[in-house]
Amino acid sequence: MKVEIWSDIMCPFCYIGKRRFEEALEQFPDKDNITVEWKSFQLNPSLKSQPGKDVYDYVAEMKGQSREWAVTVHEQLTGTAREAGLTYNFDKAVIANSFDAHRLIQLAKQQGLGDAAEERLFYAYFTEGKDVSDHATLLELGVEIGLDKATVAAVLDTTELAAAVNRDVNEAQQLGIRGVPFFVMDRKYGVSGAQPVEAFTQTLQQSFAEWKSTQPVNTLDTLSGPVCTPDGDCQ
Repeated sequence: MKVEIWSDIMCPFCYIGKRRFEEALEQFPDKDNITVEWKSFQLNPSLKSQPGKDVYDYVAEMKGQSREWAVTVHEQLTGTAREAGLTYNFDKAVIANSFDAHRLIQLAKQQGLGDAAEERLFYAYFTEGKDVSDHATLLELGVEIGLDKATVAAVLDTTELAAAVNRDVNEAQQLGIRGVPFFVMDRKYGVSGAQPVEAFTQTLQQSFAEWKSTQPVNTLDTLSGPVCTPDGDCQ
């Protein structure tokens, strides 16, 4: 069964939601029958990268609030992230457009490294304070997760895979997704936001049970004759 996750790597609740979903999936008895696909989403497509901008001032200006308000909000986010085992260093965060990072994710997906790319980029932005719009940084991160250096460089130097990013964004609009993270299970059930682990567990159980009931059962047209069974009974 497929689980599709729309996410932006600059979204604090997306990283937290990833951890909570992973915890639910790890405990799920049929986890080996679940495939996860990450989908691109941009919270602010028109954002201009501003490496020297303070994240607190940026959010305060965007929301029409004070810097003190922004600091308090981010302190609360840091606490929530800590509960999920994550370290958020907003003092080091770099305001950056995430479009090229999403192109890197699309390339990683082609190599079966979509989850690795998401994880590395989340960590780079929230913990390390890296500029995820910088091509040299993206090249370094891509190679780190196992992508070919020349291939990553070629993608970043062009507009390659931009259509794939836009396709994910447009698909989210068609599904009525207005915020992230958003988890879609078997194209039947949606989970919006960084829900508690129990919510993911419940939805996984329900969607998987229904998915499993629709799968064909392999049957054999068998010509019967004398057989022996494992208990030693032969007849």
